[in-house]
Amino acid sequence: MVALAFRLVPWRRRWTPVVAAALLLLVPACSGPADDSVPPGRGPGATLRVPRDYGSVQQAVDHARAGDLVLVAPGVYRESVTIAAPRVVLRGADRNSVVIDGEFRRANGVTVTGPGSVVENLTVRNHLANGVLFTGVTDASRHTGGAGGAGYERLDTKAYPPLRGFRASYITAHNNALYGIYAFDAREGVIEDSYASGQADSGIYVGQCRPCLTTVRRNTVEHNAVGIEVTNASEELYVLGNTARRNRVGATVNSNDLEALAPQHRAVFAGNALSDNNDDHSPEQADGGFGIGIGLGGGTDNAVEHNLISGNRRAGVLLTDVAGYPAARNAVRANRVTGNGTDLVLASAAQGGNCFDGNTQDRVSPAELTEAAPCGRSGGPWPAPGSAPAVTAPPGMSFRIVPAPPPQLSMPRALSTPPSAAVGLPGRPDTQSYALPTGSGSQGRSRRRRGR
Repeated sequence: MVALAFRLVPWRRRWTPVVAAALLLLVPACSGPADDSVPPGRGPGATLRVPRDYGSVQQAVDHARAGDLVLVAPGVYRESVTIAAPRVVLRGADRNSVVIDGEFRRANGVTVTGPGSVVENLTVRNHLANGVLFTGVTDASRHTGGAGGAGYERLDTKAYPPLRGFRASYITAHNNALYGIYAFDAREGVIEDSYASGQADSGIYVGQCRPCLTTVRRNTVEHNAVGIEVTNASEELYVLGNTARRNRVGATVNSNDLEALAPQHRAVFAGNALSDNNDDHSPEQADGGFGIGIGLGGGTDNAVEHNLISGNRRAGVLLTDVAGYPAARNAVRANRVTGNGTDLVLASAAQGGNCFDGNTQDRVSPAELTEAAPCGRSGGPWPAPGSAPAVTAPPGMSFRIVPAPPPQLSMPRALSTPPSAAVGLPGRPDTQSYALPTGSGSQGRSRRRRGR
C-alpha cells in the first residue's frame, strides 16, 4: 500500500480496467430482431423505438446507423447493450424509469466502442463490473484474467487505438461493482450532468488517455469508495463543477505501471465541491483509503484551483510520490480548504516544484508549506515529508446493499430534442468560469459564470 493510502491496488486489480472491458465483450449480445416483421432502421436520422419497434435495446442498437436515435420507453431492461456503430445516440425517454438492470448477473450495462456515440437519460444499476463503459478495447481475446483473477496483459495502445468521441449525459449509475461511468482508452469526450452512487471502486473513472481532450462536468458522486478517479489520464482533461460528497475519498489523480501511458500529467480540477468524504455507508476499500478530499499520487503539472474542500477527516489536499513517480509541479491555488484533518499535505521529502498559493486553509503539513512553496518561486526540499492524521476506516458495506438514490433530474425535452452525436467534443472549456463553490460542506454549489 502506498503512503497516500487511497489506491485500491491489492483489491481493485482483481477487477482491472482491461479485464472490465473484456468482461462485457465476453457477454453475448443480441444479434438482431427475432421477428422479421420488425422494421429496420431507415437511414441516418431515424428514430428506433424500444419496445414499440424492437423487442430489446440491443436489437434496436444493432439496426441503428450513424446519426440514428434509439429511444427507449420506460421499463426495466434486463440485458447488456453494446454500441459498436459510430454516432449512435441511445436515449431513455425518462432518466429514472428507463433502467438497464444487471441483476448482479451481467458484467456491464452499456459498452460503447463506436466512435461519436452517446448514452443519455437513463439508469444503469446492479452490474458486476461497470454501468456505462466507453473504450477502444474491442477484442477480449487479447487479455488474460477475469473476475477474481489477479493478472492481465497491459493494453497495446497501437493495437487498440482510443475510442474517439463519446458522451454520457443525464446518467444515473448505482450499485455497480467497479465503476459507474468509465472512460478507458477513450478521448474527445464529455461526462456531464450525471449521478453515481454505491460503486465499489469509483463513481466516475477516466483512465489511460493522452491526450484525453475530455471534460467531466456538473456531476454528483456520493456513497462510492472513490468519487472521481483519474489514472494515467493526461493533457486537456478537465474536471469542472462537480460535487463529490460522502464517499470514502472524493477524488484521486494517479500514476501507475499497471496501465499504459504513465505518468499522469496536466489535468485541471476547478470549481468542484469535495466535502465530507468519510462515508461508512459506502463500499469498503481494501487498502483503507478514507477521509480524503483529493489525493494526487505521482501526478505532475496538474492544477487544483477554485475548489471547496472541506470536512474530510484525514486531509483536504494530499500530494505524494507513488510507485517511482514523483508528485511534481502541481499547482494548488485559490481553493477554500477548511475543516479537514489537515488541509494541505505535501507528503514528500522533496518539494518537486509543487506550489500552494492563495488558498484559505487552517492546518498544513509541513508547517512551512504555504510560506516556502508559493507559485512562481522554488521551495523545499523539506527536512521531513508532511503527514496527515491517521484515520481508521470503518468497514463499510457491500455495493449490492448501498441504498438506491432518489430520482434525478431528467434531460429536458427528451422526447423532442434531435439526437446530437459526440463529434467535435468537448472543445477547450473556460476553466476560470468555474468559480469557487458557495456554501460549506456537502451543500457547496459552484458559481459558474456564463459559458461552458
